[in-house]
Amino acid sequence: MRAKAKYQTDHNNTQDCPISRNMIDSRLTRTVAAPHPVAMRHTLRAIAAFEVIKGLAAFAAVVGVLDLMHHDVRHLAIELIGHFHLNPEAHYPSIFLHYANLLPDADLHSFFLLACGYIAMRLLESYGLWNDYVWGEWLGALSGGIYLPFEFNHLLHSPSLITGLVLAGNVFLAAFLTVRLWRRHRPAINRMP
Repeated sequence: MRAKAKYQTDHNNTQDCPISRNMIDSRLTRTVAAPHPVAMRHTLRAIAAFEVIKGLAAFAAVVGVLDLMHHDVRHLAIELIGHFHLNPEAHYPSIFLHYANLLPDADLHSFFLLACGYIAMRLLESYGLWNDYVWGEWLGALSGGIYLPFEFNHLLHSPSLITGLVLAGNVFLAAFLTVRLWRRHRPAINRMP
């Protein structure tokens, strides 16, 4: 009984206080709703660094494929399979040999143009995210979100830990950038200190 009376007294004193309950709630709401700018900047820069790594890896792959065009790719594939003591008739080595046979006859102009577009998009996106440009966030959200249906479909048909991690990473990236864009365009958030 005394505890209940004490709570009522304390509760009544809060109502008589010059700072109203609405002011306290609005201050707490602002603190919780406003993102931490340093953490947001670090997250954006981490995403930008990851995008640079993806672009440079694609560039290295293109250089590697172009370099292989001057060699006997089938012979190199057989040597590699023999080096690791793999059976050439097993599933994955046979797939590797199959694509090694296809590489010399492939249309590399289309491959090269697509790869250059991918590399340019990744590097442009990373520049925009690193410097906190809105267009960089748009590019990142769209380029990350466009892969989600394909990755989800791939996860359904051949589930693996790597496929799940790639899907989770792209969901995080697309969601983070989408929420950030949404917060930029909300007038109430922009007015907060």
